[in-house]
Amino acid sequence: MMTESNRPLAAAIWMIGSITAFLAMAVAGREVSSIHDTFEIMTWRSLIGFVIVTTVILATGRRHLVKTDRLPRHLLRNTVHFTGQNLWFWALTMIPLGQVFALEFTAPIWVILLAPIFLGEKLTRAKLIAAALGFTGTLIVARPDFSAFDPGIAAAALAALCFAATNIATKQLTRHETIASIMFWLTGMQLVMGLTMAGYDGDIALPTATSLPWLVAIGLCGLTAHFCLTKALSLAPASVAIPIDFVRLPIAFALGWFFYNEPLEIALVIGAALILAGITVNLRASNAAAKIAPK
Repeated sequence: MMTESNRPLAAAIWMIGSITAFLAMAVAGREVSSIHDTFEIMTWRSLIGFVIVTTVILATGRRHLVKTDRLPRHLLRNTVHFTGQNLWFWALTMIPLGQVFALEFTAPIWVILLAPIFLGEKLTRAKLIAAALGFTGTLIVARPDFSAFDPGIAAAALAALCFAATNIATKQLTRHETIASIMFWLTGMQLVMGLTMAGYDGDIALPTATSLPWLVAIGLCGLTAHFCLTKALSLAPASVAIPIDFVRLPIAFALGWFFYNEPLEIALVIGAALILAGITVNLRASNAAAKIAPK
């Protein structure tokens, strides 16, 4: 039985699932980037996800869970996310894998700071410490050079803003909508967006024998990542669940080093330690608050 005291831990477990799926999707996205543009990747990803979500909803008799009374909010959320996801996939082809994630991880900072405004969540000292440690760790790992404009860095930074807004919108939706409804509109709306953008020039590249397995992996991982993320946000405040995503950063650098010979430096270790320290502070404070909260 789920109690208030173990909700933060359960949310952390779901976030680990989300982290794993997002990392796998990043590797798969880079592998097909030479064959498909970002809009095509999003189209095939959304198609696979939409088929799976629709099949599960119909097979389990949960069609009644898909609601239509908040379509404008779904549309806004998915437009922002679609924009951020395309920028993210494009950035993967422009800058090192770890740097993409490092810049993306300014999103949890924005979630911590914006959650009190849009979600009414309390901004505690522990959350501020977690944000500060995470941001410092990100800067140490990424060491971005702001003296010259880099399109890849700009794309990753803008994607982070889009993801922060998406997470805030997702948390708002979980208060009124089921996960089935959120996932249905996520995949359905973004499939239409992907087809529109990929087909504007009348040429959509079909999957090849090489790209098809990677596209299937992207579709499955994208669906899994968002299911786990939505589940985590339904169990804990956004400012508790989202900072756990910081752990994806050191793993991303490790994958970049292992698969693509990207440099692995001592800054990664220092930055990762600060990031993990911030996550630990936030989770411990949240668990302690949940245990003393009135039942």
